[in-house]
Amino acid sequence: MRSGFVSIPADAARFVLRNGTAPASLIAGDLPAGVSARDDLVKLDLLIADGRIARIAAPGALDADPAPAVDLQGGMIWPGFVDMHTHIDKGHIWPRSPNPDGTFAGALNAVAQDRDALWTPEDVARRMDFSLACAYAHGTVAVRTHLDSRGPQHLTSWPVFRAMREQWADRITLQAVSILGVDSMLEDDFREELAELVAASGGILGCVTFMIPEVRDGIEACFQAAAERGLDLDFHVDESMDPSAISLGMIAETKLAMGFEGTVTVGHCCSLGVQDDATQLRVLDLVAKADLAVVSLPMCNIYLQDRLPGRTPRRRGITLVKELAERGVRVSVASDNTRDPFYAYGDMDMLDVFSQAVRIGQLDHPVGAWPRAVTATPAGVMGLAGRGVLAEGAVADLVLCNGREWTELIARAQTDRVVLRAGRPVDTTPPDFRILDDLYAMKG
Repeated sequence: MRSGFVSIPADAARFVLRNGTAPASLIAGDLPAGVSARDDLVKLDLLIADGRIARIAAPGALDADPAPAVDLQGGMIWPGFVDMHTHIDKGHIWPRSPNPDGTFAGALNAVAQDRDALWTPEDVARRMDFSLACAYAHGTVAVRTHLDSRGPQHLTSWPVFRAMREQWADRITLQAVSILGVDSMLEDDFREELAELVAASGGILGCVTFMIPEVRDGIEACFQAAAERGLDLDFHVDESMDPSAISLGMIAETKLAMGFEGTVTVGHCCSLGVQDDATQLRVLDLVAKADLAVVSLPMCNIYLQDRLPGRTPRRRGITLVKELAERGVRVSVASDNTRDPFYAYGDMDMLDVFSQAVRIGQLDHPVGAWPRAVTATPAGVMGLAGRGVLAEGAVADLVLCNGREWTELIARAQTDRVVLRAGRPVDTTPPDFRILDDLYAMKG
């Protein structure tokens, strides 16, 4: 078992985390008496008792408590991470089906070939389990995954997801979304079959919007199917550098026109960043008015977008996260793909996602409330009450980091972090990639 930068007392039901630092935006409610924020960070002590945060206090306020103390020496305290846009059904297929040129088209082709040839229940389950083990070791408490759902794959992957959700229920809260082309939403029989499967599985309905002539009809059909079953929606939207990709505005308009009451999440929204000022302002206001939740996937998008052979990319692919947040839009960042043709890298590590997002999106000076983008904000969108914040009475699912301030936290990978679940440390050693070697004996 990997040991971290501090040691938690063995079998202690009650102990104090002393001299800690926490992102101010992650403290639920008002700051405790004697605690003030500097550089969007606060110094504090935590009392952990019976697996919960019993008290949040100013430094030194718990010195008289007889419980054993763990001196964090200024190290950061985070709540468990929430990763609300992943693809663990296609994760870790890169060794057998790499992307030949790193392009979006190359990714689509490589995944399709691998899926059609090799995605048996055992194959999907083992790769899902591996991804969740990585996420757990890094401190993630909840994951939303998109599942490739074009027939007949939906009949394999959704049952595997349900089994995996049960298997991991005491460690990671798991949600799933259907992903397939918006054109499939125009196929009445299949749309109804899929929507019934998603509803029976406790999932979220979703699709990928792209600019076919019938895109608005497909969006409306998806909304209608969700409304009839009381489902939330989660779309892949305008994942390109094409300014003519304008389905984000269509989704906002459809939600408003239908009076849709469920939560609607939109991921990627890359083309918004390359459209003219007037279009951007109109769509930004529409998204805010419709109360869409936005998920940016900066690592995958910077890998895929604006990629041409022999040419240095000019654009980052990230959507207008700052402008959206300024309008009160709920903005999250998430890991997206992991070691598959859409993204060759990644390890389901949300601290890495946060660090990369800060660099790519310049989410610093000040950092402000951006720590909520990997914790409280996605937790709220996913309906996970009490997750993603530091609150008295909350379960002590925590990530303790050696870094004491932003420059230290983001400069290094924090591989010596300590992950607590219900106040107890867990093994932070990710599973060895070699575990999956036998899955690569046959190529997609």
